[in-house]
Amino acid sequence: MAVRAPVSASGRLLEGFRKWYYNAAGFNQLGLMRDDTIYEDDDVKVALKRLPENLYNERLFRIKRALDLSMRQQILPEEQWVKYEEDKKYLEPYLKEVIRERLEREEWDRK
Repeated sequence: MAVRAPVSASGRLLEGFRKWYYNAAGFNQLGLMRDDTIYEDDDVKVALKRLPENLYNERLFRIKRALDLSMRQQILPEEQWVKYEEDKKYLEPYLKEVIRERLEREEWDRK
């Protein structure tokens, strides 16, 4: 009988690749989170309007700081980089809701 590698081993490998890619992308070195780098289409723009004010202001601060660092061709000190484990998907719940509503509206319009 063949011995299979535990599922957790492939999960750890995938998690390791995700961490490597997150750091290789470089946006964390500018203090940005993953959701700060999402292309702003119509759905994202509506989701941004639904963000609580404090989250929206924090996002604007991170983006302005990243633009400033980029113009000066600098990065943050390593202790200020956003870690993979600390990066939370703050926009995702709002974006999912907006997409669900849009799809529902499109379905309603087809009837």
